[in-house]
Amino acid sequence: MLRPVVAGLDGSRESLAAADWAAREALRRGRALRLVQASEALSSEAVDLPELDAPRDRARHILNTAMDRLNERCPQLRLSADRIARPAPDALVEAGADAELLVLGSRALSGLGGFMAGSVASAVVARATRPVVLVRAEHTLEDEHLRDAEGRMSSRTPYRDVVGGIDPAHSYEDLLALAFDSALLRDAPLRVVYAWQLPYMPPAAEAKARRAVREAAERTLSSLLVPWREKYPAVEVHEMAEEGRPAHRLVDVARDAGLLVVGRRIRPAGLGTHTGPVAHAVIHHVRCPVAVVPHD
Repeated sequence: MLRPVVAGLDGSRESLAAADWAAREALRRGRALRLVQASEALSSEAVDLPELDAPRDRARHILNTAMDRLNERCPQLRLSADRIARPAPDALVEAGADAELLVLGSRALSGLGGFMAGSVASAVVARATRPVVLVRAEHTLEDEHLRDAEGRMSSRTPYRDVVGGIDPAHSYEDLLALAFDSALLRDAPLRVVYAWQLPYMPPAAEAKARRAVREAAERTLSSLLVPWREKYPAVEVHEMAEEGRPAHRLVDVARDAGLLVVGRRIRPAGLGTHTGPVAHAVIHHVRCPVAVVPHD
């Protein structure tokens, strides 16, 4: 059975944009879409508490409205929805474990968003065992595409590039699989970025060392992409061995991208809900959807 795409919903603009993106991605991948609305306030055990009636009614309205909207926009989509009476992070992590992708809203650089867009999304990303995609409130269908010849937003132009950031020192297979699949489904170019840094050394030796490190990085990147180019011959791949901090380089390269794919190292239980410096930086500073892929 094919894994569904799962989208978390809380009624915020961020989560509605995430549901829209998830619906389009589910159609691209030939998958079903499952909407998940989670909160302890949805519990049916406390029916004798009148103060909970309003939150429950609002939650029901949010879910029904979102389903009507998606059914109208994507009538061919296989759509289901669940309301789960559990803390949102726990419910979403569990739902994401069986998902092809888990899609959540992501708060903009300023202002307030729904709970899915803040601490809940961060907690889910840090604990998820499957890829999580974070989508901003302002993201639309047209943002996935290049502007037309007159510079106007359009949904009829080619897709924007997919960008994947890798570190050869860590596992990157799942990250590249998602990046290549996403580029193939969109018929979009894929830019694979490997950021390297020059170790400290006397200034007189820097120029020669920089050239040697750059050439080594380019060889490493080219070598590890050979099997992926063979597996995905239809994908146009651009290799980018870039000097600089990984987070800084990825934020810069992804400015005009349609999707950024990065990795997150799985930490043992008890070490806190950390996403890692690179994932943390791009989640907060990249405008396009960001897919965070956990790895060992």
